[in-house]
Amino acid sequence: MRTPGLRGRLAADTELGAGNMLARVLVHGADPDGPALTFDTAVDGHPAQAPLTLGQLDERVTARAAWLHEQGVRPRDPVAVWATAAADMVLSFLALARLGAIPALMNGKLRPEIAAEYIRRLRGVGVLADDAHTALLAGHELGVPLLGTPAQAGTGDPAAAPPHYRHHPDDPIVITHTSGTTGVPKAVLHSHASLFAATRHLLSMPQAQGTTRILNALPAPHTATVLMVNQALGNRAEMFLLSEQGGERVLDAIQRWRPDGVFGFSVTWAELARFDLSGYDLDSVRLWFNTGDCSHEPHIRRLVAVGWHDTVTRDGVARVPGSLFIDGLGSSEMGHSMFHITHRADTDRYGRCIGRPYQFTKVAVLDADGEPVPVGEVGFLGIDSPSLFRGYWNDSATTYRFRQRGWYLTGDLVRADAEGRYYHLDRAVDSVDAGNGRRFFTALSEERVLAACPDVTDCTVVIVGAADGVVTDVLLELAAGADEAEDRTDRVRAALGADVGATLRRVVPVRSDDIPVTVTGKVRKVALRERYRTEAAS
Repeated sequence: MRTPGLRGRLAADTELGAGNMLARVLVHGADPDGPALTFDTAVDGHPAQAPLTLGQLDERVTARAAWLHEQGVRPRDPVAVWATAAADMVLSFLALARLGAIPALMNGKLRPEIAAEYIRRLRGVGVLADDAHTALLAGHELGVPLLGTPAQAGTGDPAAAPPHYRHHPDDPIVITHTSGTTGVPKAVLHSHASLFAATRHLLSMPQAQGTTRILNALPAPHTATVLMVNQALGNRAEMFLLSEQGGERVLDAIQRWRPDGVFGFSVTWAELARFDLSGYDLDSVRLWFNTGDCSHEPHIRRLVAVGWHDTVTRDGVARVPGSLFIDGLGSSEMGHSMFHITHRADTDRYGRCIGRPYQFTKVAVLDADGEPVPVGEVGFLGIDSPSLFRGYWNDSATTYRFRQRGWYLTGDLVRADAEGRYYHLDRAVDSVDAGNGRRFFTALSEERVLAACPDVTDCTVVIVGAADGVVTDVLLELAAGADEAEDRTDRVRAALGADVGATLRRVVPVRSDDIPVTVTGKVRKVALRERYRTEAAS
């Protein structure tokens, strides 16, 4: 049920932030019997896939806050949360935020030794872990006690909870972590204000289509899920949160739950591209929203071919076939996607275009000294936004290493065109300086190969600079029924272009399981480069 004027009142509420959306929505008159969140696992006896009302959600969060307070958790206490179920993550975040504590949400796929080291570096007051992850931590020195499981926290008495903590805009509100492509992930800190800056802006604008019944296919411990939960609560939208984000799980959830919007990372859209989507009922979908790494053209084109969306005509609003896909570029540190571009079935601006910046952010393309480069030239992406993270927890050295002349350096290489649109070429660490003013880009190369090879569902390009020159390997994940014995070398070399094509060493069909990935599904190209160097040495 909609509450007239609620979004505007929330946008103007100076006390509102990422740590108290649930409480403030109720204060502003939202119906406690109205929609809130749905989880794919049971919550304190409430069945899986049965929606929790706003009042029920508040009651379950308050019960957990009471239990955690009883365990000694106080404001600004860091508490690690390690579990698999989306319900455990989201409810623990909301409960700890209610106390003014600092939830440190950890991806359930972390290796135990990495998780233990991450917990030690947090220097918090305790760990909340489900049974499976409690067992994985056995024998590891954590430096803090295991407080119990999220299920135990649900046994608290809501009446015994202390009053809701009153947040200051600068109060730390959550610690999430990066993908961990090179080892122990970096701990990303957001504040009450920083993680709400983008949401406040969006609440002040008309609500976008495809945001009333949302399927959240983002990893539950990620910054993006915290953002989307707050946006759903503020929009009075229904949201179903998945604990696993595999392609088949997402397609099944779309058919059963009938969302009008699906939110996820680019790795999920790549997985969906492996399926014949004509065999699934996806007619409910109006919007696909991507954050994190930007997506590849063939993956987007397959998705916008299904579903429908509204468009404005001279005769009024009309329903037309084909959904919308909002692409962009984001990260845990950015706090929200910094760019946006909307694709439809009839749009053709691809080539890794990430669109224009949101109004709440400033961006720049910089050289190695932090000076702006001319339009059209490739440089390092710099961000200045109220949505930016506050720093890496307990790691000021790394925090300041990524700051230059007032800009946060994201580690991405981009260029801008004369119309103010931006294009993402690669992560700087994955690109190679080939000399003579040339730089080779893996992500852009992948885009070109996928566009040229319709029988390839995904592609990983590894470019390695060595003493004797540059070498490129292209790993292809083939569509079902594609001929694995076919030699695609000439097609791939042509797609790469003359410069990169001249460095091509081999084109190899692979299975998805052959590609090393992080806990969020991001390809670990550093591991693939090390694999190449090992092969070359032997």
